[in-house]
Amino acid sequence: MDSLITAAAQALAKGDPLGALNRVALRDDAPALALRGIAMAQLGDFARAKVLLRRAGRAFGAREVVARARCTVAEAEVALAARDLGWAPGRLDEAAAVLEDHGDRANAAHARLLDIRRLLLIGRLGHAGERLAGIDPGQLPAPLRAVHGLASAGIALRRMEARAARVALEGARDAAGRAGLPALIAEV
Repeated sequence: MDSLITAAAQALAKGDPLGALNRVALRDDAPALALRGIAMAQLGDFARAKVLLRRAGRAFGAREVVARARCTVAEAEVALAARDLGWAPGRLDEAAAVLEDHGDRANAAHARLLDIRRLLLIGRLGHAGERLAGIDPGQLPAPLRAVHGLASAGIALRRMEARAARVALEGARDAAGRAGLPALIAEV
């Protein structure tokens, strides 16, 4: 990876989409397209983000399966944020498997948590709960622990288990604070 791509990725990880765009806005290589797509999603332009992420996924070569899988996960995240629940969960499961097989456990867990959030939105609590039980939050980085806590709270609320929801939200709040991402803190 070149230094501009690395710097843009670090800016996105800190929740600074404009800083990322300053580094990759004029580039059309696959990594830059992917980072621009993620930046546009963070800025709320989901339609443009979707186009950029698809272009990035196609631009990565056949040997770059991990990068293509990450683009699929990012596309699913954009779809979820836009409440487009019609995207194919099978593609997300395939991407999670590829990421897991290549040692990218954090992004694999992220893919699974996205699917769990989609399941919650379409009212499939049992399936969401089963999938969530298969993820150990202790093995996740702080941002994903917060998402895990939000998913746990969502399930508990829908089951009318107030005490469990409160505990899950407290854990999510703590993890979001540790992550230090303003958007995640606001969501919790």
